[in-house]
Amino acid sequence: MYNLDNIHWLILEIGLVFLVPFLIILTTTPYLIRKLTNKGLVVRDYYKKGNKMVPTGGGIAIMLAVLFSISINSLFYKFEPTNFVALNVIMLFGLFGILDDMIDIGRPAKLVLMYYCSYPLMQYAIHSQILFPLLGQVELGILYSQLIIPTFVLVTANLVNMHSGFNGMSSGLSVIILISLIIKSLMTGNINNIVAIVAVTGATLGFYLFERYPSRIFWGNVGSLTVGAAIGVMIVLQGFIVSGFIMLLPHTINFLMYVYWRIKKYPQVKFGKVRDDGTLEVPNNLTLKWVLPYYKRATEKQATYAMYALTAIFSGIGIMMPG
Repeated sequence: MYNLDNIHWLILEIGLVFLVPFLIILTTTPYLIRKLTNKGLVVRDYYKKGNKMVPTGGGIAIMLAVLFSISINSLFYKFEPTNFVALNVIMLFGLFGILDDMIDIGRPAKLVLMYYCSYPLMQYAIHSQILFPLLGQVELGILYSQLIIPTFVLVTANLVNMHSGFNGMSSGLSVIILISLIIKSLMTGNINNIVAIVAVTGATLGFYLFERYPSRIFWGNVGSLTVGAAIGVMIVLQGFIVSGFIMLLPHTINFLMYVYWRIKKYPQVKFGKVRDDGTLEVPNNLTLKWVLPYYKRATEKQATYAMYALTAIFSGIGIMMPG
């Protein structure tokens, strides 16, 4: 906890941890875009006219910027050990994302392997009570560290990975949730453990400026798993299980729609099309991002902003939730 005597040092510390990776991303991503393009590491942007190709795998810049930021800032500030454990878990997910971008591991193997990436957090789970609405405080004990922590981080990383598809949607939603979690941490006064997450937030915001519509680069699985893991790590470390679940409700609904799609065995279609007027033509309403363009003519940018607004509403509710 911090008191009023060192609040100015706190603001400087958090500000630098956020600003350094943000600036690194801004200055290095143009080079990364050129490098990935020259190497042929590009994918098609399906919601644009013609055959527009965009470099992918840019999420590795987030990993490197965060590592550099923590390394430099640790020369001037003494961080709690929990931050380095959190950073370790986030980087494990990021490395797994690099592997997943290179080869298709398969969903079952991916879920099993990533489950154990969160194990270093177990001994730092100081919150084993969860404040449920109507029920009050519920003590979960060892169940929290052995089951909730690895499962929550794993699920969150995959929810972020799945809720994507439009330019800047996944990174933009992640920025909204990360900032909301930081605000909630500041409100509760428990900010010792969020330094690594603040660095991830700065890097993600910087990257979003390049991935927003029209995207100049995509972050790939390495980006979504890195940032998704950071969201999950912050939620379990801070004990924001219920409020974090509320913030992630749109992501969860998107996943449940996917499950329904698979159970019904409807034809698998990954992308929609773009009409001549620039609006989206989507095959169904079975994924959250397609709901608006399915019932109303909307452009990719409009559909993305609708997802931002929805997540912002639930994030605001999560901030105000007690506990």
